[in-house]
Amino acid sequence: MVSSADVRRAVGAVLGAGTLAGLGLTTYAVCEARAYTLRRVSVPLLPRGHRALRVLHLSDLHLTPGQTRKQEWLRGLATLRPDLVIDTGDNLAHRDSVPVVRDALGPLLDVPGVFVMGSNDYFEPTLRNPVRYLLPDDGTRHTTAPQLPWRDLRDEFTGRGWLDLTNTTGALEVLGTRFAFAGVDDPHLEYDRLDEVAGPADPDADVRLGVAHAPYLRVLDQFAGDGYDAVIAGHTHGGQVCVPGIGALTTNCDLEPARARGLHRHPADSLPGDPGSAWLHVSAGLGTSPYARIRVACRPEATLLTLTAPD
Repeated sequence: MVSSADVRRAVGAVLGAGTLAGLGLTTYAVCEARAYTLRRVSVPLLPRGHRALRVLHLSDLHLTPGQTRKQEWLRGLATLRPDLVIDTGDNLAHRDSVPVVRDALGPLLDVPGVFVMGSNDYFEPTLRNPVRYLLPDDGTRHTTAPQLPWRDLRDEFTGRGWLDLTNTTGALEVLGTRFAFAGVDDPHLEYDRLDEVAGPADPDADVRLGVAHAPYLRVLDQFAGDGYDAVIAGHTHGGQVCVPGIGALTTNCDLEPARARGLHRHPADSLPGDPGSAWLHVSAGLGTSPYARIRVACRPEATLLTLTAPD
């Protein structure tokens, strides 16, 4: 016969094992959030005869002054010597972070670049239940939090020659390749004004890129339909907490989890050359909320996109 003491010991053993497992997972998740990774991806976008170009895609830095390890890692990206930088927003996570971002990017600000803002560039982060990230979007947006100095960040970027693509179009020539861009303000906050960038992409450009912080389907549909060759976005954190063998559980937008990170097609079942289709690159980003610095099976990343011409 099993005594009550035996039951208590068994329950205690199970609870103890569960506690140890939870502590182990938490430790792993905290370490993974600091395991900064450079991804390398090739995208066949250039016309024949054009030399390959290196494009550094940065997103979701969520920098605070105390994140010195992340800042040091970012400074090291300058050694990649990219030809173009695309920043898809959420650089800030603290009211004193503008000079931190500027100094961490360092020489990258001297490279031709384009950028858009994300919600966390506009508003201070707030303490929230991290479980809500895994639940369906209820439409709540934390726009009552104090504003961050996003205008100062914008001025730092534009003062170094980067193009602000906030609900506008632009163009750059990079080593003989002509780029046409269209960008929107953060779709997650519904700040995007797609009517202001609507219309056929420049047919005389060599490469046409759409840029947005959050890859909402309405934005991807318009850019692909207007003839942009690729759309560059962030926001999803790659799902942030992923299940090995399954992947992301959520994207924090209406993009399906299967495309939460990496290079894909849009629409998802399209092929290169299909009318109204485009490449889609979604960065899992380098940061997290400063109140929940964890990642599971989803390392923080920057991506070096190598644009190539057909063989």
